[in-house]
Amino acid sequence: MSAITLKAVEKWYGPVQVIKGIDLEVHAGEFVVFVGPSGCGKSTLLRMIGGLEEISRGQLMIAGRDATSEAPSQRGLSMVFQSYALYPHMSVAENMGFSLKTAGAPKAEIDAKVGAAAEVLKLEEMLERRPKDLSGGQRQRVAIGRSIVRDPTAFLFDEPLSNLDAALRVEMRYEIAKLHQRLEKAMIYVTHDQVEAMTLADRIVVLDAGRIAQVGTPRELYERPANLFVAQFIGSPKMNVMPCTTTGGRWSIEGGRGDENAPEGAVHLGIRPEHIEVLPAGQGDCDVRLDVVEYLGADTFLVCDGGPLGRLTVRVIGNTVLRPGAVCGLRFERTMMSFFDANGQTLR
Repeated sequence: MSAITLKAVEKWYGPVQVIKGIDLEVHAGEFVVFVGPSGCGKSTLLRMIGGLEEISRGQLMIAGRDATSEAPSQRGLSMVFQSYALYPHMSVAENMGFSLKTAGAPKAEIDAKVGAAAEVLKLEEMLERRPKDLSGGQRQRVAIGRSIVRDPTAFLFDEPLSNLDAALRVEMRYEIAKLHQRLEKAMIYVTHDQVEAMTLADRIVVLDAGRIAQVGTPRELYERPANLFVAQFIGSPKMNVMPCTTTGGRWSIEGGRGDENAPEGAVHLGIRPEHIEVLPAGQGDCDVRLDVVEYLGADTFLVCDGGPLGRLTVRVIGNTVLRPGAVCGLRFERTMMSFFDANGQTLR
């Protein structure tokens, strides 16, 4: 059964359309992540699902019922924002149980639900503390706990970790993944962080200028992007894309060499940094000059000047004897190459 279904959903601000006919189905218990560049509409779409933005056209279904015109409080959803928005004069327990208290729930029920949420989030020893006594990660867990006690149909997360430092983001990413496994509730998560998207999602929705560019598992998007936009947006470093020509099933690149087995109509060749082999100059598919060596411990990125091919990035394991200024050859792994037509659509 679907937890949330969007049918031809649009959002207009006067004459300006920002969400352009979104069709999407989020299954019960599924973790779906919205990603895309700034201004693509991912937070707007989330707020439309939550009822904080009006749906101009289209239909929203929640747990099988039409919720297009329902008030936010009627939708059975719970939102967690970038801002914790905790009441500073209330304890952790009071913050978590506030929505139940205002709804008139009995104290015993509130205590039970707050206690259960605190156990899930490892907040049992902090229930009497005030928000000022907590770290950023602990405050975010309280904000999540406030959502859990409502037992919603689905959780909506709007960049909840962006205010945290790098170490806390890693910790909270783990906490959210474990939370999803325990609660088995649908979750929709907005982020600009590709690591969060790739590690948390069952499926990723890539948005581009208010439209869905592709929906799929992290592996599908990474290995089989539907178009040039997704190919260069998903992955860090991004996919290397260079101009190519195809004639009679053979591809070639300017200033380099070529090979057979290419789809007709391809004008761009794409290859991920880890699918390139470094060889001596004069060997492989092209020669490049090494500009920058970025040592990251387990991996090293070689940023190369490919002349007419543009800047190319190669991922190698650990350290390398190559230094800036060196000229080397690159060979592309044949089974991992992507080809795109003049409209940016994937041919293979």
